[in-house]
Amino acid sequence: MTAARPSHLGLHGGKLAAVPDSPNCVSSMTDQEPFFMEPIDVTGVDQPLEKLKQKIAAEIPRSELITEDGNYLHFEVKSLVFRFVDDTEFLLDEAEEVIHFRSASRVGYSDMGANRKRVEKIRSAMN
Repeated sequence: MTAARPSHLGLHGGKLAAVPDSPNCVSSMTDQEPFFMEPIDVTGVDQPLEKLKQKIAAEIPRSELITEDGNYLHFEVKSLVFRFVDDTEFLLDEAEEVIHFRSASRVGYSDMGANRKRVEKIRSAMN
């Protein structure tokens, strides 16, 4: 159930990948209502990506930093019981002082809101 790492992850023209057709993804870079969430406000936060990495390490169990490239981070997060893997990506927009994100399940159709809950937990930890 761990499926191979998707090839479409990362930046495409300075943006995170589009959301899939299935309801197991959230993103701050989509205009599709069921998937959209506001980006994480980091106004006045010193070294926001370092803080983000620390908060994820402390708050999100079974998360592993896979890629760190400039203002982009990619984490894999495994579910406790079945070890499903979700890909959670972040992109710091320094000019707007926000962190954009995309969090999606690799397998299945519904995630029972797991990606949305994860991003809300990270957002709360950043405040």
